[in-house]
Amino acid sequence: MGFWQTITGRSKPKPPKMDALFALPAASLTLQTSADFVMTGRGAICFRAAEGPAFAQTLADTVALLDADDDPDVEQVTDQFGFTWLVARQEDMGALATDLHAVVTQLELQGFAHTVLCALVSFTDPSGRSLALVYLYKQGTFYPFAPTGHQQRDNVLELQVRDLVKTDLPVEPDLSRWMPLWGAPGL
Repeated sequence: MGFWQTITGRSKPKPPKMDALFALPAASLTLQTSADFVMTGRGAICFRAAEGPAFAQTLADTVALLDADDDPDVEQVTDQFGFTWLVARQEDMGALATDLHAVVTQLELQGFAHTVLCALVSFTDPSGRSLALVYLYKQGTFYPFAPTGHQQRDNVLELQVRDLVKTDLPVEPDLSRWMPLWGAPGL
């Protein structure tokens, strides 16, 4: 910490570790073998859309980049709270992690990193239960989110999943940061 930061009591925030997304394939295998959860092929990045042509062009270029191959299209959705989600679809977890990483990298390169909130990938089990691994961009950590109905969640399952994937992913230790993502696109 520098002199000025010491005097003011402020520290420079740590840069996010987006490469943690590349640990998702290992966590996906752990969930499949240990808990019978398989990936749905959907993942999403959530951000607050900025105003202006520079942001609009960055977003258009990012969507065009991800749609340039034979993969399923990327969908842009605005949720009920005004946040924008880019929902990607891939059958392979490695390819999905790469797409999510590419979105955030493009936003970072164009100076819009401050708008990124989180990323998620979704899973389901044979009984139809939903699960998401949520990546907190500013924290650099993951947490499980298991919705069960209208604004209800399965806290026991979330804790079980935390214990299963903690060797694969950096898990958020502060449970108060495990925010529910009700109705999140991609879930």
